[in-house]
Amino acid sequence: MMQDRDLARVLVVDDDPAVRAALCQTLELADLDPVPAGSFIEAKDHIAADFQGVILSDIRMPGRDGFHLLEHVRAIDAELPVILLTGEGDIPMAVRAMGEGAFGFLEKPCAAADLLAVVARARATRGLVLENRQLKAALEAGDAAARMLHGTSAQSDALRARVRMVAGAGAEVLVSGAPGAGISKVAEVVHLLSPRAKAGFVKRAAAGLSRDGLLEAYQLAGAGSLFLDELGNLAVDVQFALLELLEQGGGARVIGGTNADLRERVAAGAFNADLFYRLDVMRVRIPSLAERPDDIPVLFRHYVAQAAEQAGLAAPEITPDVIAGLMQQDWPGNARALMSEAMRFVLGLGAVDGGEGNDLGLTEQMARVERSLLVAALRREGGHASAAAAQLKLPRKTFYDKLARYGIKPEEFR
Repeated sequence: MMQDRDLARVLVVDDDPAVRAALCQTLELADLDPVPAGSFIEAKDHIAADFQGVILSDIRMPGRDGFHLLEHVRAIDAELPVILLTGEGDIPMAVRAMGEGAFGFLEKPCAAADLLAVVARARATRGLVLENRQLKAALEAGDAAARMLHGTSAQSDALRARVRMVAGAGAEVLVSGAPGAGISKVAEVVHLLSPRAKAGFVKRAAAGLSRDGLLEAYQLAGAGSLFLDELGNLAVDVQFALLELLEQGGGARVIGGTNADLRERVAAGAFNADLFYRLDVMRVRIPSLAERPDDIPVLFRHYVAQAAEQAGLAAPEITPDVIAGLMQQDWPGNARALMSEAMRFVLGLGAVDGGEGNDLGLTEQMARVERSLLVAALRREGGHASAAAAQLKLPRKTFYDKLARYGIKPEEFR
């Protein structure tokens, strides 16, 4: 799984030790991870098709120069961004560099802001390339969990692993999550990955379902799966009828879905305890988008492509500003709300811009995104700062410095 810290890596190639050190210092101050190299020979060992970062190289170096390095990189991975530097301000050289596939071209000495802006664009491009490769590999694998449950975060990886494990078991399943989290889709993936996949998958809303309606749906599912959405809304007599069917056995596998806490309903006498414990044997909890903000750009790109195809339109460009706007929002409606936002975006009915973030520069917008990631990590780890720092792959001192910068108090998340 790709992490943000991996994409902070910048391979810096320059034969001048002083220039190389200055470039590395500029990158380090921007919280990036420079990897210094004094020559092509030293740099080539770091270059691979799965390099999760970008390359910054001088053009004029003894022996094999920056153009040779560019050619070497493109032979390994044509989508790995290479930014070339020269101290001569040579226009023909810049034209040649871009013509041969360089991502960017800068004149030395270049302002830190100009350097970091180009590096930021290169990192964003690299991140999208690697993300698309992951999604393509998942599609080619033919795995329903990888094909239908999108996201590259640790939480998404854990969800897919849990679904695969639960699918192979024979017991009933309870899928829970916040509104809009995609409970029905997860239930379908459980069915598709199970030994019952060749049989039917029948869906019914629990609200208003009668005893006869339940029996009809159960028989229709046959040796397949019956999904009952918002299980807590089953009438009391239908709860007893469902429990009887499960105790008889030999029929469909029942998958229940709920946004509500059924334990609380059991405690309040509003839901049959025996039925709850029968269904709760195999539990799948879908994390909210607030718990996995890293997945917001991944899901949004997927939904935009999907919406554009459905509408017969070209997908609009998803700029860094659009992503920043998405990351500034809490998305209480989860995947369903993000899907609706993607459709509006494709139809031009409203830009995703984060509201008041319109008037902010890139630095301020990135600060908002960084703050949201820090808060999400603390929320996931129950306010334990050390665990949150480890999750984000940040040194503890750096993590605490960032908390202080944004006025975030870990104890508020315990």
